Amino acid sequence: MTMHVATLVLDSEGLSAWIAQDRKILAMFQVFHDMGADVVVGANTIVEVSHARVNTARLRWALSRVRVEPVTEQAAKAAAELLRAAGLHGHKYAIDATVAEMALRQPGPVAILTSDVDDMSRLCDDRIRLIGL
Repeated sequence: MTMHVATLVLDSEGLSAWIAQDRKILAMFQVFHDMGADVVVGANTIVEVSHARVNTARLRWALSRVRVEPVTEQAAKAAAELLRAAGLHGHKYAIDATVAEMALRQPGPVAILTSDVDDMSRLCDDRIRLIGL
């Protein structure tokens, strides 16, 4: 990774991979840590990763090391506008839109660690660096 990143945003797959201690993700996180990047997740991403098999202690540990951004009314309206502009709608894209909206208002340069590069590229255009899982 040659580009400097000030803020790393995690979608649910990015957060899940970190919780699962995926080696590739842990190595990537070390690079971002070394460059001083802040790690951010949206509050609704926590809901998306929570299920019966998640390691709750590991989730709590990960969340203690990130900044959790709320989904406010203003953020929801901005996310809905991103969906409209991208020609997307419905629950399939709702959380992606809130992640994209949150990423777009972070101090840049910003990267999103995501499993959904196609949809995120439609929502963020080229304003955010996308790192596929």
